[in-house]
Amino acid sequence: FKQKTAYEIYQCDWSSDVCSSDLAPPRDVWSTGDGREWKLESRQTPVIHTDLPMNLTFKDRMWMMGGWHNGRLPGHSASNQVWSSEDGSQWRQETTKAPWSARLAGGLVEHKGRMWVLGGTENYYFGDASSLKNDVWSSVDGKEWNLEMAKAPWSARAYHQAVTLNGRIYVLGGGNYVPVHEARNDVWSSVDGKEWKLETANAPWAPRLWFSAAVYRGRIWVLGGWSKEKNNFGDVWHSADGRDWQRLETPGCWKARHEHSAFVWRDRLWVAGGHAQPLSNEVWSLSLPADWKP
Repeated sequence: FKQKTAYEIYQCDWSSDVCSSDLAPPRDVWSTGDGREWKLESRQTPVIHTDLPMNLTFKDRMWMMGGWHNGRLPGHSASNQVWSSEDGSQWRQETTKAPWSARLAGGLVEHKGRMWVLGGTENYYFGDASSLKNDVWSSVDGKEWNLEMAKAPWSARAYHQAVTLNGRIYVLGGGNYVPVHEARNDVWSSVDGKEWKLETANAPWAPRLWFSAAVYRGRIWVLGGWSKEKNNFGDVWHSADGRDWQRLETPGCWKARHEHSAFVWRDRLWVAGGHAQPLSNEVWSLSLPADWKP
């Protein structure tokens, strides 16, 4: 990993030091072409549920949906609104109320020309296990949604990750935060979002919440995260199939953290921000040699 400060995509809300369950979440949007120099695109988007929303790029637009607002403050809420933007400055509300229940911290991927929402929780700080979801929804436009499964075979969960690789959707780890902490390290995959295969019940990376995942060089990457037993993780793992995992040793690189961003751009794997005790606005990138083999 090499520390940078850049990528020509947009990243919302991690740059602020104001992040607490006793404050409303930040709503600013910044962009960069190199990770070092940043431009403020929007000081305050119309999207207010910016705590653990679900995000992706789809059809040349940035999408933000779900999420939580106002922490533990009065008037807190989850969302099932769907928003999109071409430029990070102007945002369009695609629907005020999607048919999936208001939630945060679910999985969101693009697969077969559709966006897929997978699980999440309806209540961040005040719920119980009944708030967790394992439903699967898909949409071609963010307005109309199809329920693909009311209850997938993977257990109801939030704070997990979802990626796509070789024509399959993968759901990884996650679990529950309150009132009972439960972290997992299982991995499931599906071709169609309906028939699911357990790839492993216990990956070699420790059970965790609030980690990040991405697909880079034909492999799934799991980076960092948090658990009650461990606190922050700073490890990096990769797999070609979700079953067999290898650890990438990264001594002296980014500090252990959770709720960070991970993405791929210009043949590099990037890590940005996160809670590294304290909050961080570092940006790191990894470039593997062309002839790299696991």
